[in-house]
Amino acid sequence: MRDHDFAYRDALAGGPAHRRGAGLNPGNRFEDVRLHVLGEELDRQLIEREAAGGGLERVERRVYADATKTIINRVQSTSDVPFDWTLNPYRGCEHGCVYCFARPYHEYLGFSCGLDFETKLVAKPDAQDLLVRELARPGWRPEPIVMSAITDVYQPIEHEHRITRRCLEVLAEHRQPVSTMTKSAMVLRDVDLWAELASVNAGRVTVTLVTLDDDLARALEPRASSPAGRLRAIRELTAAGIPVTVNVAPVIPGLTDTEMPRILEAVAKAGARRAAWVLLRLPHQLKEVFLEWLGRSVHPERAKKVESLLRQAHEGKLYKAQKDRRGRGRGAIATQIAQTFDVFTRRYGLNRDVRPLSGAHFRRPDLSGQLDLFEEAG
Repeated sequence: MRDHDFAYRDALAGGPAHRRGAGLNPGNRFEDVRLHVLGEELDRQLIEREAAGGGLERVERRVYADATKTIINRVQSTSDVPFDWTLNPYRGCEHGCVYCFARPYHEYLGFSCGLDFETKLVAKPDAQDLLVRELARPGWRPEPIVMSAITDVYQPIEHEHRITRRCLEVLAEHRQPVSTMTKSAMVLRDVDLWAELASVNAGRVTVTLVTLDDDLARALEPRASSPAGRLRAIRELTAAGIPVTVNVAPVIPGLTDTEMPRILEAVAKAGARRAAWVLLRLPHQLKEVFLEWLGRSVHPERAKKVESLLRQAHEGKLYKAQKDRRGRGRGAIATQIAQTFDVFTRRYGLNRDVRPLSGAHFRRPDLSGQLDLFEEAG
């Protein structure tokens, strides 16, 4: 079997769901037993749906509480991850970006990296209290923390749960250096806190932008903000004095790579100071999810070209996980993307401000009063 010969085995019984990215729910790679629906049965159900009037099935999200005991996570040092600490209020992401390399992490929770990743979400309601406690530890040094290293902290459920806002209030109060990466204009809700952090060089926002094509963006990232919404966020964050980086990621060869010059021009005009790029990454069952989507996307005629170019960048494979190349690839197409990025970042004056975030103004939380209350209660 080739590395994407999945046929019907992981297809959703009702077909792709309304405003969801994945059209599959691949089995969890850590589980020995998997249930596959035969193609004939899927065809029968599809005929019944069409006879009943058609329409895409709506799959509602479910949110599970995570009783985690820690919130600041240590990242094992790698050559292509430029940070050591992360804070993730949520796991899973309702944005539903079909290409998201974080999808396979959902399998550690017993879920699928397909539709489950978008609809079975985990929230950490105690994140704010845990954060205060961990910042107060004598051994904590105010090294920069990245919020959203796995999933977007400004995904739709944040409207209701507000865990990100509460954590950011703690970080701003204690001037702990932090950055985030988002595809959502909801980040503007917290512009006051990001501006407070930026005033002491302790806050930065990265906006991810894959394409300027609205139709393609809706298909790739069904519940994320539009490209125009993200450009607006860059402008308003910049106007508030908050440094903004743009991550052109992932670059999908044969589909979005030719947009690189226009994207860099647009984000520079909006006020972004820095930019980065990452080649499409397809670890584990994400290959199945992405290639199934590609065959029914707004440009299905490009599917074979996209797959061919990806294989050229990874020595015949769809993905190679070596840390020094997984986000860049090798070969002609990878070199072309890198050269294009370098030329146009220079042309538009990006990547001149490379100051790291500073913890010089960090104020450690004082829990002595809380400890006295606990002793009295005891």
